[in-house]
Amino acid sequence: MTVQTLHAPGRRPWMAEAREMLALGWPMALTNLAQVAIATTDVVMIGRLGPEALAAGTLGVNLYHALFIIGLGLALAAAPMAAQALGRRRHAVREVRRTIRQGFWVSLAFVVPGWVLLWNGEQILLAMGQRPDLAEAAGGYVRAMQWGLLPALWFVVLRCFVGALERPKPALVVTGIAIAVNVAANWVLIFGKLGFPALGLVGAGIASTAANAFMAGCLLAVVYRDRRFRRFHLLGRFWRPDWPRFRTLLAVGLPIGVTLGFEITVFNCAAFLMGLLGAEALAAHAIAIQLASITFMVPMGLGQAATVRVGLAAGRGDRAGVGRAGWTALALGFAFMAAMAMLLIAAPLPLVGAFLDLSDPANAGVVRLAVVFLAVAGLFQIVDGAQTIGAGALRGLEDTRVPMVFAGIGYWGIGIGLGVVLGFPLGLGGLGIWIGLAAGLGTVAALMVGRWSRREALGLVRVKRDENRPNTPEEGPAAS
Repeated sequence: MTVQTLHAPGRRPWMAEAREMLALGWPMALTNLAQVAIATTDVVMIGRLGPEALAAGTLGVNLYHALFIIGLGLALAAAPMAAQALGRRRHAVREVRRTIRQGFWVSLAFVVPGWVLLWNGEQILLAMGQRPDLAEAAGGYVRAMQWGLLPALWFVVLRCFVGALERPKPALVVTGIAIAVNVAANWVLIFGKLGFPALGLVGAGIASTAANAFMAGCLLAVVYRDRRFRRFHLLGRFWRPDWPRFRTLLAVGLPIGVTLGFEITVFNCAAFLMGLLGAEALAAHAIAIQLASITFMVPMGLGQAATVRVGLAAGRGDRAGVGRAGWTALALGFAFMAAMAMLLIAAPLPLVGAFLDLSDPANAGVVRLAVVFLAVAGLFQIVDGAQTIGAGALRGLEDTRVPMVFAGIGYWGIGIGLGVVLGFPLGLGGLGIWIGLAAGLGTVAALMVGRWSRREALGLVRVKRDENRPNTPEEGPAAS
């Protein structure tokens, strides 16, 4: 299906938009789940080395992900820019190529200093007060894993490209295969199979790098073999700078990275606060967060689809299409998260039972707390979906700076601030922290959806022309 489907005779625009959104959103959501599965297999297989290795691996992963999240925001800026170019002209080969090429450049520019930081991961962890033995093991793990940062971000840029063309399934297939590649590489390198030495954590880092390189390489190969993609010649004159487009990507992408950073770090901080309450509270928190993270992947995929659909409509100058795309994504997200809310509230014990033996009396305290936390998680499912879809729709309009401020206020000003007050001075413990998280998510959702509903009054919807070149007939593949 194409962006012209909305104009097909006899189709009701809203139903047509819903079909387009689902066709684009479900592969994106499954790709997100597959990427979570890759990280989960790492944790499971490192855990077989023992608690010390798992602790060191957790430290290393958190350090790596802190940089990856910021880089992810920079890479994601390619999606709305490419979509708007395609909305203006269906065959905007040159403009899309410029955006994707500079997406690669921005990722490389970010990764080089990132490599320097990660290479000194042991010293960073020591400065943060971590145990020397854990810091040393985590440092070796990060040094092996850091080389996968660039292909990981380039894979995101390529996902933005195929997504902007409304053909996200190749990214899903590649990510699914990468799960098997990652498991096999972990098995061989961590435990020393098939004649390889047992490298432990370092082997896990090498496997992660290999999996990321596999994903980027395979998706690039698909792009160059598929006739629908290869006409863009994405690597044509790769060495040629395009500083105006580079600066635009930075301006759009950096606030996205900071926004994602606010969201991720607020949950990291919540885990730290839970640790102050004891092992049972922390374990219950980990279970509830893991389940909430799984359900979150679907609205996250719808938010990514909303970025593309809104961007395409904005590029066409179709104000009604912009509204339909955003509100349709929000409605679909509401329906899904409402169902998940009922599941978490009505049937928490079977879900907790996937992580713990419910019949073991030693787990009773953790189970009781996990059920309470899941009830709160159920209540914030809808607002959690609304905030990520609202942010995605606004990104389709290249509106990223004000949402960044919303995220800072909601997650840290409201979420952590209220959670600390309720959890400690007022004595609600872990429940208070989760109420704070719910309030923070609700605040961000209200601000995001409110800004989306006022998009035209705020002047966010407009026909944008390329600031560096007028709209002219498509240039040939050899163009820069």
